[in-house]
Amino acid sequence: MRSENEITAYLGLGSNMGDPAAMVSGAVRDMDAADGCGVVSVSRLYRTEPVGYEDQGWFVNACVEVSTSLAPRELLALARSLEEAAGRERGGIKDGPRPLDVDILFYGGLVMDEPGLCIPHPRAHKRRFVLAPLCDIAPHLRHPLLGKTARELLAETRDRKQVIPCS
Repeated sequence: MRSENEITAYLGLGSNMGDPAAMVSGAVRDMDAADGCGVVSVSRLYRTEPVGYEDQGWFVNACVEVSTSLAPRELLALARSLEEAAGRERGGIKDGPRPLDVDILFYGGLVMDEPGLCIPHPRAHKRRFVLAPLCDIAPHLRHPLLGKTARELLAETRDRKQVIPCS
């Protein structure tokens, strides 16, 4: 049963190192086991073409819906701890290869822009690799700034990178 102080948040996960599908799936399991965070639903896994730095392998991406009592910065700390446990090191090539990337996409209807944390994620509405899996679990989720649903944003995106459901 969900308590009154829990918020619905959506996170995007991606990996293109090691066994990317296992990295993403393991992060989902670890997120569900974390105090103050329960996974409600998980999208399919998608093979996705890299964005930005293109001289790297394709990613596996997914989105998760969580019910959380964690404050936004606490949820960010959980995301960073999952990345670190997977072997991610900050720095290096922007948009380069990484064993795990976990981004907070939406946190209830919260809008915040602070150093190190912007909610909603400032590029989520522009990225097919975020919107396709988000539509699996929350097609009617409305972007709090743009007023459009995830489904509408996916239909309107100019991003033409390949996003292919994993079999």
